[in-house]
Amino acid sequence: MTTQDLPDFPPEAFAKPDPAPDSLFYAQPRFVTHIDAAAIAAVTDLYRTVVPEGGIVLDLMSSWVSHLPDEVAYARVIGHGLNAAELAANPRLTQHFVQDLNAETNLPLETASVDAALMCVSVQYLQRPGAVLSEVARVLRPGAPVVISFSNRCFPTKAVAIWNALDGAGHAQLVGLYLQRAGFARIEGHALKPEGGPGDPMMAVIGWTAAG
Repeated sequence: MTTQDLPDFPPEAFAKPDPAPDSLFYAQPRFVTHIDAAAIAAVTDLYRTVVPEGGIVLDLMSSWVSHLPDEVAYARVIGHGLNAAELAANPRLTQHFVQDLNAETNLPLETASVDAALMCVSVQYLQRPGAVLSEVARVLRPGAPVVISFSNRCFPTKAVAIWNALDGAGHAQLVGLYLQRAGFARIEGHALKPEGGPGDPMMAVIGWTAAG
């Protein structure tokens, strides 16, 4: 683990209560959803407005569902995750690869080859978020978005210490800082389902690469 991409954070900020490799934790498939139906619908609505129809989409830290709108067609949806069985069961994926981003941050994709990137309820597990999101910026085309959505739901033993220490507003600020450090030109926060209401809260932070 290293914080070379976020040098003003102490190393322990990205430690996990369970230090075992994430690949072991995710070795068994979990065919469940980690947020409720209303939160999923809110994420899908955001994707409907932000992710370009007919584009190439990278779904990072994905599983057996991608929450993309059913009625929208994309050229390709590239899935990434830690469990091959979950990815193989995802009907929206046209291809997928397995990679532990905490062990290897480089993405096996060409520069400026993707029209949108997604990361749903997973950013809290990244131990090198600056390096990973710099790679996301590299593979996105000019002016393309990365949509990072999150709730207060997670596996706390696998979330990094700084995430476990913050509230929802702090999570949004932290993700915005990650994107700023990774070089995204414009950053927007969205309260999709505010905290304090019924069901799971849902936030999103969108980073846009600089236009060409």
